[in-house]
Amino acid sequence: MRSITTLDLQYAHRFFGFKGEAQYLHGHTGILTIEVEDSTEPGVNMVFPCNEIQKTAWEVLKNFDHALILREDDPLLPAILKVYEEQGIRDGAPNNQMKGPAFKTELATAYPECRLVVTKETMTVEGMIKIVYDLLKDKLNIVKITFSSGVNAATEEYQNSRTIDRCPLCGIALNENGVCPKCGYRK
Repeated sequence: MRSITTLDLQYAHRFFGFKGEAQYLHGHTGILTIEVEDSTEPGVNMVFPCNEIQKTAWEVLKNFDHALILREDDPLLPAILKVYEEQGIRDGAPNNQMKGPAFKTELATAYPECRLVVTKETMTVEGMIKIVYDLLKDKLNIVKITFSSGVNAATEEYQNSRTIDRCPLCGIALNENGVCPKCGYRK
């Protein structure tokens, strides 16, 4: 069975090197749908609580919300960082509250203090799916991710090959010590 949840992401980007309207800096509302598959946990009668899927995903993905996403070779990148430095916001500002932990993967690097994500590839809907899966594959039993942004959409399906020990009282993943971080249940 599957639990399905969605997240909204507001972001700006451009397709550097693209010949068309998307070469200009522009913004989107993206809708990310994550499908998680596992057995139904008898104590709570659900695969995985959708609000917990959102919390797990949002911890990392909030770096993409209200962020600028640029490819690593985009000539706008140094200019943006220079302006942020001049404005005193490159290293954060008091009102920059919605930020996740910085991360660096093969596909993307998040700089939460300046609301910037730098990607290896152009940030398309397909690219976002690759990045999201890479960031969350070890935290959730993801079997499908769909991302839509404007009139563009893409989806990718994955094989569920892992078992995650979950709490029989609230359904969320147990930590490395076999303890539920939500209710304290011990395996």
